[in-house]
Amino acid sequence: MKTKLAVLAMAILAMQGAYAKTFKWTSASDIPTLDIHSQNNALGNGVHAALFESLVYYNSRTFKVEPQLATEWKLLTPTQLRVTLRKGVKFSDGSALEAEDVIFSIHRAMSKTSNFGVYTQGIDKVVKVDANTIDILMKAANPVILNQLTELRVMSKAWAEKNKSVEPKDSKTKDENFAHRNAMGTGPFVVDSWQPDQKLVLKRNPNWWGKMEGNLTEIVYTPVKSEATRVAAILSGEVDMVLDPNLQDLTRIRNTPNLKVLDGAENRTIFLGMDQFRDELPGSNVKGKNPLKDVRVRKALYQAIDISTLNRVTMRGLSQPTGTLIAPQVNGWTKKADARHPFDIKASQKLLADAGYKDGFEVDFACPNNRYINDEEICQAITAMWSKVGVKAKLRTQPLVTYFPMIQRYEASIYMLGWGVPTFDALYSLQSLVRSVGAGGDGNYNVGRYSNPQMDALVERIKKETDADLRRNLIEKALVLSHEDVSHLPLHNQIIPWAMKKNIDLVHRADNRIDWRLVKVN
Repeated sequence: MKTKLAVLAMAILAMQGAYAKTFKWTSASDIPTLDIHSQNNALGNGVHAALFESLVYYNSRTFKVEPQLATEWKLLTPTQLRVTLRKGVKFSDGSALEAEDVIFSIHRAMSKTSNFGVYTQGIDKVVKVDANTIDILMKAANPVILNQLTELRVMSKAWAEKNKSVEPKDSKTKDENFAHRNAMGTGPFVVDSWQPDQKLVLKRNPNWWGKMEGNLTEIVYTPVKSEATRVAAILSGEVDMVLDPNLQDLTRIRNTPNLKVLDGAENRTIFLGMDQFRDELPGSNVKGKNPLKDVRVRKALYQAIDISTLNRVTMRGLSQPTGTLIAPQVNGWTKKADARHPFDIKASQKLLADAGYKDGFEVDFACPNNRYINDEEICQAITAMWSKVGVKAKLRTQPLVTYFPMIQRYEASIYMLGWGVPTFDALYSLQSLVRSVGAGGDGNYNVGRYSNPQMDALVERIKKETDADLRRNLIEKALVLSHEDVSHLPLHNQIIPWAMKKNIDLVHRADNRIDWRLVKVN
């Protein structure tokens, strides 16, 4: 009998081992925080989606909004959305999800230290109807409220109060709250351990209400800044996937028998922003004025960038040159808005001379070095291009965790930013990037502090307009105005190659986010 029991126990252990699937992946930077309302960062948001859930979420195959913590919703009036909550949902500690948790979480995302105001724009307040029903009351009609709700994840009110994390961590400071390094949500996974800049380990949440289409029981994320080290890790089999492989190594990876590469266009636009607010730029040799306030200077910088060479040489063809701030997958994109100012060295030099800078000028130029594909290399190439028209850009690069707080403190004269669009609607970009800095998410990443009353009026109309054709026309007008003002220097839309083992089955998403519910290790 003992022998039979021992054999049975061994069989059970073998079955459990066969079922237990660990997924090891890597990319250049670490997530900035576990606080779901602190830093609106795409990599972090993708990890948060494994731990926390929102009322609705995008279907990864169709990108249509589908139920998550909500089961149904209905507009009772143009400004009142009634939401029915899913019954039987529990947080990872076993406590039940209640209407108060949802109300608390959305209001938390609206707080002063939150970086998620762009997702709560137009929301006045959230009120409880009964134990399983809430009403989201809006200041005016909001045509993209469901899209916004996909990124408003829910945390436990009792947990936040107990752990003094009622307010989100302020991303502009080094101060921490408990929610910065700890998480407790309703998602399919829980945090097992997190050593910032070293390793994040997630385990399956035994209390998750949903059904897993994939078979992962553990996720191990290791940030690795070195491109060569990341590629070596996938070639050796140390990791299952590299989210951002070095473009130079893609051919080698594609030709490796046990590996594959999934390519897809991302809804993320890479661009440069410029300080158009300060009267004098720190570190510049121009004293008493700010050259970047002059549209001729901004256009000169634009026309000195050889976008074809960037695409061919720096990006090895894996980019879509663009003339606007949104990608084609985003509602509101048009061919007219996407037109670029042409690359023209002579025109650039004339513009600089007309503006009073015949011999150019010195300017601070800040870039991340572990966030976007070839980010540092792009900035190095542009620095060389600008030098040909006399602009001496003093390039400085920083890792993601220090770069983003720095630019949000307005400490960069020219900066690189990549802007994905989780709502797949142009309002998200226009409100964040070209609306004058204000409350409720207005200008939350307008860190060059561009400001035009005509633009502000257009954005305010786009927020409320429900006629789809008229709204698209307003979006095009705003994008064309941004082009004429040279509010930013658009570069390209990213094309994302994911490198992985052939036994990995997952869905490539346009937002460069892994849907953890679908991943299979075969």
